[in-house]
Amino acid sequence: MTTTVAADRAAGARRVPVARGYRFELVKLVSQWRIRLLVLACWIAPALFVAAVSQQSSLPVDTLFGRWMHATGWAAPLVMLGFAGTWALPLLTSVVAGDVFASEDRLGTWRHLLVAVRSPRRIFVAKALASLTVILLLVAGLAGSSAAGGVVAVGNQPLVGLDGHLLTPADAAGQALLAWVCVLAPTLALAAIGLLGSVALGRSPMGLLLPALVALVMQLAQMLPLPVAVRLALPGYVFIAWTGLFTSPAQLGPLLIAIAVSVAWAVTATALAYRLFLRRDFTNLAHDGSGRRAVTAGVVPLVGLVAATIAVVAAATGATGSGIEQDKVQRSVATAFAHLYRMQTRQLGRPDVTEAQLTATATCGKGGGKLAAQGPGNDWRCVVSWHLPDVEATGTAIYQLDVTADGRYVADGDGPKEVNGYFLVRTPTGDAPNPLWQFDGNVELLPSTRRKG
Repeated sequence: MTTTVAADRAAGARRVPVARGYRFELVKLVSQWRIRLLVLACWIAPALFVAAVSQQSSLPVDTLFGRWMHATGWAAPLVMLGFAGTWALPLLTSVVAGDVFASEDRLGTWRHLLVAVRSPRRIFVAKALASLTVILLLVAGLAGSSAAGGVVAVGNQPLVGLDGHLLTPADAAGQALLAWVCVLAPTLALAAIGLLGSVALGRSPMGLLLPALVALVMQLAQMLPLPVAVRLALPGYVFIAWTGLFTSPAQLGPLLIAIAVSVAWAVTATALAYRLFLRRDFTNLAHDGSGRRAVTAGVVPLVGLVAATIAVVAAATGATGSGIEQDKVQRSVATAFAHLYRMQTRQLGRPDVTEAQLTATATCGKGGGKLAAQGPGNDWRCVVSWHLPDVEATGTAIYQLDVTADGRYVADGDGPKEVNGYFLVRTPTGDAPNPLWQFDGNVELLPSTRRKG
């Protein structure tokens, strides 16, 4: 009987549930002072930033939706999302996921952990889930704090989309929440890369920096005039493609493809990290990473994934070149102008007109007509024409466009000053610049299924 009880106790000691290991790893993470500071900063700093901007006369107009931060509180979480995708989220994943395994190497606690848990598989799952939980908590703080700060400081007002159409406060809130949910996909991909670097590189600081370095490389790549298929094959493209949610109809094609690519990266990098972790020799106290195996089992498969994704995206979408073409730019500018013209009409107290009555069109060229009207550049020039009911004369307005490689552009009014010059108009939230003076837009890079007109 005594032998049976002892055997049962020994068998029970060997079986440590994943849930218990997860709680243990989560407590270890949140007990670190740097993690606590990050949580505090993510839940407080965005609201303070929004409150500070609401008191300033100047706005971050070089950031998408920044020019609308005085008009509606729902611009704040989108401005914060642009900043987070560029800087905050890569750094957060580096600090959390990039150190979750390497910390055990620095402290020399692997043997104690293995004796307590008795299963490398459970250790990996518990650490991965704990780091994922902390990252989700940080992302929720960034989104919730910026949204709450914007609504409290500025108000629950409608939001102007990237094609000039007006979103109701409820629609703006829903789209902003959906945009933050979408960027969880590339965030998880960066976190998985962090896990892979933490496992493969051990005590080396490169494991901690790997997600941030990968994100930086992807950002630099997005600034280059890459083919559309290559651009969509990079997991960080969701940080750009979420803007398609704020056009009507929404540009969902690039966003869905980018999410699928990010999920594929997250799954692949996590599987590679898991495989390397199970093959590790924990008896070697001087272990400093897997060396050559990190390249063959980590880098090579991810490079192969990029190549395969490029081929699949190119074949599935038929996209070629930069995706920035004359007819797409003309259609985007004309649509945005028509929506914003109606907004200006209401603000100036003039009789309302519809987009169908305006029949706005745009004629755009590049380089003064000396260059092919395609590709990014700050030398785009568009002439917008429209008609008013019962007026025979055709109205025209000129815009200078700066189109970036990812399809975003800023249209700067170049006359006539009565239409798209700088002047203040009265709005429900106070005086604001003429909405036709400068506006942001987005060119759909994939072949459009919409009819012209």
